[in-house]
Amino acid sequence: MRGSSRPPTHRVAPSWRAPKEPAESDSEDRFRHRPCYVFNPALKSNLNDEACGHCRFYLTASCPHIDEFIDDVEDLSPD
Repeated sequence: MRGSSRPPTHRVAPSWRAPKEPAESDSEDRFRHRPCYVFNPALKSNLNDEACGHCRFYLTASCPHIDEFIDDVEDLSPD
């Protein structure tokens, strides 16, 4: 019924808010936006989010933070 002046059959509660996108944890955030970041040209351009995992030096001997990444991986290994 186009042009009908009937009110909608559903309403949103006044206290309802759209869910927020999950915030990045501190551990993920520390691997982003580093000054040494250089995008890896072998990846698709839509992945250029300045995350260390998309850096051309990630997990290479040229990475100035390689020790930090290895420590992070070792923390995940089962004892």
